[in-house]
Amino acid sequence: MAKQLNRPAPGQVIVTSLHSEVQRSYLEYAMSVIVGRALPDVRDGLKPVHRRILYAMYELGLTPDRPFRKCARVVGDVLGKYHPHGDQAVYDALVRMVQTFSSRYPLLSGHGNFGSVDNDPPAAMRYTETRLASIGYDALLGEIGEATVDFTDNFDSSQQEPIVLPSQLPNLLLNGSSGIAVGMATNIPPHNLSEVVDGLIALIDHPALSDIDLFALIPGPDFPTGGEIISTEGIYEAYRTGRGSIPMRGVSTFEEIQPGRGRQRRSAIVVTELPYQVNKAGWIEKIADLVNSGRIEGIADIRDESDRDGMRVVIELKREAQPQLILNALYKMTPLQSNFGAILLALDQGQPRQMPLRSLLEAFLNFREQTLTRQYRHELDKAESRLQIVEGLRTALANLDAVIDILRHAADGTTAKVQLQDQLELSDRQADAILAMPLRRLTGLEQKNLQTEHQELSARMSQLNQLLGNRKELLKALKKELRSLKKKIWRP
Repeated sequence: MAKQLNRPAPGQVIVTSLHSEVQRSYLEYAMSVIVGRALPDVRDGLKPVHRRILYAMYELGLTPDRPFRKCARVVGDVLGKYHPHGDQAVYDALVRMVQTFSSRYPLLSGHGNFGSVDNDPPAAMRYTETRLASIGYDALLGEIGEATVDFTDNFDSSQQEPIVLPSQLPNLLLNGSSGIAVGMATNIPPHNLSEVVDGLIALIDHPALSDIDLFALIPGPDFPTGGEIISTEGIYEAYRTGRGSIPMRGVSTFEEIQPGRGRQRRSAIVVTELPYQVNKAGWIEKIADLVNSGRIEGIADIRDESDRDGMRVVIELKREAQPQLILNALYKMTPLQSNFGAILLALDQGQPRQMPLRSLLEAFLNFREQTLTRQYRHELDKAESRLQIVEGLRTALANLDAVIDILRHAADGTTAKVQLQDQLELSDRQADAILAMPLRRLTGLEQKNLQTEHQELSARMSQLNQLLGNRKELLKALKKELRSLKKKIWRP
């Protein structure tokens, strides 16, 4: 039930100091923004809006093998069931999960215009379509259910939503996250799946693994737009302390080009990759402004020859220009060289914490171990329940004449159930299963199927008991799962 407010009586005045009232109200607002909106959870790497979008799409059945659905339908479901905020904020979050230049491993697939690296806006939600991508479904929602994670009431207690998704991969590191809360911010860079999985497996095998060895397995971020990192000091500082500045550069080459028929060949700087989150159109406009103002000399023309296969910006130089000097000027005066301010901050057990790389990986491994334990225990309970019924059916088939005699002479179903329990020493559930057993179960093939099912259930229960009773076996299963997902999902 909702907590009843202690409302003052008509005419009653409650005396309180202004500073304490403002302090209390602002603290409540700050915690709401920190926990409920701006910061990701260290376990599944998602903010509440992203988690609600994924779960709403799962409920709509938008799996990777199903047709695309209008984004407006998805946004409507998210707003009506789980996230009572602005529709544009929800759609913006959905769009970023589709964009290949924003997410290293997009969790959603899309049809239509979802924007570009030139900062072009996406089409309206009524025109675009989406569904879950393979990694979003397999690695985040494949095990969803009350057996693996806890659920809570939504904003009006009409629905249940997961507190966290049963992520099988550390999405916080794979896709990164950025957000500004109250008094704190997070800015986590994306990483390569293969490297992160290798780091997780190394920590499972060697919990006391040194930072040097860990950083050798995960040498740095892996940005979706490419580019190159020119110094490792900022990376290691961020990985050790949770905060650091990572210098990035675009990838460029010097080429000799033919400007036109009958004209002499000229030198050119060709840029094929930009630093992460750099707007290509804005960067070209910045260069043009610098050329027009005379701050950079020696550039004759700038052409954007990018297409859907890749990026290619040609900066044509004058004949007397020195390419390296102009490239250095571009590094200095434009975002062709920029810094990524890494802040590895996330919610850990409901509290915002700035965490080094090792702590992020260990937090995910602890969560995954707990999730697997809950999943295996639930599966064991179901197997035990089913095995009990199968044993009851086999007992009935072994004493078929006695069962038929009881059913023939019993006055009603209740009497038959009691006599079955007494004469064959069956449980209440076994007796119910026998009474509900169809006649086809009396055939020889069905009896053989019951025997096969009994053997399979017994073997699986033995395996589950070993996993739950031996942590080494559980961790071995976790490593096998990580390797399988790496092989299935990883792309260079």
